[in-house]
Amino acid sequence: MKKFFILASLILLFTSCTSSNEPQVPQPAVATGTSQVTVRVNDFSMSMEEFATKSATSVAEYAGVKAITLAFYGYNDDEVYKFTQLRADDTTYETFGEFSCDLPIGTYTMVVLGYGSESPITLTSPTSASYTEDKVRDTFRKTQTVTVTGTTPLDLSVSLSRFVSKMEVISTDALSAGVSYLRFTFGAGGMSFNPSAGLATSDTGFSVDIQPNRPVGEPIWLGAYVFLTTDEQTMDITIQAFDAENNILFTKTVENVSFKRNRVTKLTGSVFTTSASSASFSVETDWLDPTNIDF
Repeated sequence: MKKFFILASLILLFTSCTSSNEPQVPQPAVATGTSQVTVRVNDFSMSMEEFATKSATSVAEYAGVKAITLAFYGYNDDEVYKFTQLRADDTTYETFGEFSCDLPIGTYTMVVLGYGSESPITLTSPTSASYTEDKVRDTFRKTQTVTVTGTTPLDLSVSLSRFVSKMEVISTDALSAGVSYLRFTFGAGGMSFNPSAGLATSDTGFSVDIQPNRPVGEPIWLGAYVFLTTDEQTMDITIQAFDAENNILFTKTVENVSFKRNRVTKLTGSVFTTSASSASFSVETDWLDPTNIDF
């Protein structure tokens, strides 16, 4: 059973810790013993106003975080500890967000990931992680070096930062009859990422299938996430509609769409009208002022 509770404090309290994200050489072999390490995942470092829980400041309040994975890696990125808490499964925690483990004396890279999926992220090292589902979800991270110098317990309080980019597609026309689902294809970026850098580790793009969230005859508003290979990235977005037999009803491509980490890009236009139209966009500088793409 894993313990966990939420604190409002952003202070990191522990015996010894460096600011580098790179693993350090462990302590000399003459130093022996273990120390209990408690990690509390508390505040977010960004506003949440674009999401349903507008005033959320912690993982306890923000239901968009459905799982948290904590891992410690030693010298040469050897995995020493890893555990995932699922919000919906209270057998994985006592209080969602608090972890407790014993670590031998040494220096470690700590990785904490919070994400909106009940299927655990595949985390293999401080520089390699990926979603195993068919889509990317809202994702937050924290990596830092933690040094255990003795048997005194360490108490770490962690703040997570969002690093994923979001696309929202808003139709100005009504959902057509016969459309079973929509496929959004990102022309670049990926579903795998480097937790330490917060950037995608692949740049081949991918597709996401989403069912319409409104009845026939009403406009739609759908969203999808992507990891970028740089802080800002431009790519083409392809929108396809399929019927229940997986036949393509139409395809539309919006060219040169601008994305930025921790920002929303909105595509607004006639999704279900197949006539071509030009696209224009502007990049804003705040999560509350998303990039708007008219097509």
